[in-house]
Amino acid sequence: MTIAPQRIVTLHYRLSDQDDSVLDDSHARGQPLEYLHGHGNIMAGLERALEGQEAGAQLSVTLMPAEAYGLRDEALVREVGRHAFPVEDIAPGMRFQTPGDDGPEIVTVLEVRDDAVVIDTNHPLAGQTLRYRLEVLEVRDATRAELAKGHPLPPGTDPGEVEDKKMP
Repeated sequence: MTIAPQRIVTLHYRLSDQDDSVLDDSHARGQPLEYLHGHGNIMAGLERALEGQEAGAQLSVTLMPAEAYGLRDEALVREVGRHAFPVEDIAPGMRFQTPGDDGPEIVTVLEVRDDAVVIDTNHPLAGQTLRYRLEVLEVRDATRAELAKGHPLPPGTDPGEVEDKKMP
């Protein structure tokens, strides 16, 4: 069975930056990634590269910044009042999740001043070329419940439970 929309794909991946420093490795965690193909569960560039592949396929994919987490935007670096942070002990490098216009966003602290904090709301991997090594483990048809939810469900999930837990 080949990877196509409406199919669940299970794969292992290794993510590295342009200097070949490992950023994430599903093998190291012992947990493969499972996603619903064609539903925006992973980056579009990875979906395009995986389309038509079968279980057992191994491939390397390089995504330029625009295909991955976008280009860095210096307009997303700004100063905010120190009172905007829930903790007193703030230090450069700390990250916080905050609500954003398009959903939750990660805020990275760049500099701490007496009355203000310089933050960066660019994705931490924005501006980076990313390299993926992918190994497709399994491809299967999605269940009706998975299609309704838009992502894989744990094995043995009762479709009735899925309907009861729909978000408003």
